[in-house]
Amino acid sequence: MQLSVIILNYNVRYFLEQCILSVQQALENIEGEIIVVDNNSSDESCAMVTQNFPDVKLIANKENPGFPKGNNIGVAKAKGKYLCILNPDTVVAEDTFIKVLAFAEQHNNMGITGVKMIDGMGKFLPESKRGLPTPWVSATKIIGLYKLLPKSKLFNKYYAQHIAVDETAKTDILTGAFMFVERELYNKVGGFDESYFMYGEDIDLSYTVLKAGKDNYYYPDTAIIHYKGESTVRNKEYMKRFNDAMQDFYKKHFKKSLFFDLFMKAGATLFVSAKKNKKVQEIETQEYFLFSEDEGLRELLEGKLEKKVIRLSSYKETMLLPLKKAQFKTIEVVFDNEMLTFGEIIAIMQRHSNDGYTYKIKPKGCNYILGSNDSNSRGNILQW
Repeated sequence: MQLSVIILNYNVRYFLEQCILSVQQALENIEGEIIVVDNNSSDESCAMVTQNFPDVKLIANKENPGFPKGNNIGVAKAKGKYLCILNPDTVVAEDTFIKVLAFAEQHNNMGITGVKMIDGMGKFLPESKRGLPTPWVSATKIIGLYKLLPKSKLFNKYYAQHIAVDETAKTDILTGAFMFVERELYNKVGGFDESYFMYGEDIDLSYTVLKAGKDNYYYPDTAIIHYKGESTVRNKEYMKRFNDAMQDFYKKHFKKSLFFDLFMKAGATLFVSAKKNKKVQEIETQEYFLFSEDEGLRELLEGKLEKKVIRLSSYKETMLLPLKKAQFKTIEVVFDNEMLTFGEIIAIMQRHSNDGYTYKIKPKGCNYILGSNDSNSRGNILQW
């Protein structure tokens, strides 16, 4: 078997369903398997997988042992030559695994490979590629210096900003939202360190692979959506967990740093203060561009929501979106996976990432649309 895709889920039933659908389509011409590990979700995630995806291997944990252990449980059941550790709040393109498999076969010393990730608004996620978070590098991230001086080598290392967004290159650290690695190597280095619970384990695994003499790669020739807010809500608890995880990482791999402690405390104070003062800007959709022939969806948007709906009927019409956008109007583009492939949807979102649109997707065969207008908070689900 070529590939085992491990999806660790916790209470994101609808995003999980969309993720599995995209993975199934991406595995169409690949000998692969999908393993869903559920960390004791209280929603209907397990029932949905059992009912809708009988070919998916489901491991339903009776407790939540955390991100590292949950993934290790899934890997223990995997049979593929390669593994893809994948978040449930992601959407892969139809070519994602084909391209990454080909890339892996061309690199004998490959460690972990990551791909280009975009958020629910189509914007590039900088954590697609990262540098080694030494105390100084982490401080530049927490305080935000990397934003002020993005071209400075002294401040831009956290997000490996010396590597262009569309440049394939070696990089130190990759995110646990998408990690492609040989199963033999994963097991050889011990997999995810289970002393972590959430945050830091992907940094730890990436660095452990580097220390084993392997090369980690950022590969942007295929892109995926990572809604991000579904798995990582940025709040005070997040800041504490991130701080604790980084402390564990330094204790394991480096000397304890008083410098880092001071900067982390200062950064955490600024972070929490900024969150308290930040006003969440609600985006009110005034008009919809609809790529769907689903009458139930159209009636919902026009009837219940009382919004104007402009129906678009082909992929080529997306080239006209900037011309059709009215000034001072908030327009939401709704994609139906029955009409457009996930790869086409991702391409459209990237092409118009700076045009101010919001986006929702109707997964194939489903009676809901979902997406996210803010990578720091939960996404939106609308059913009919």
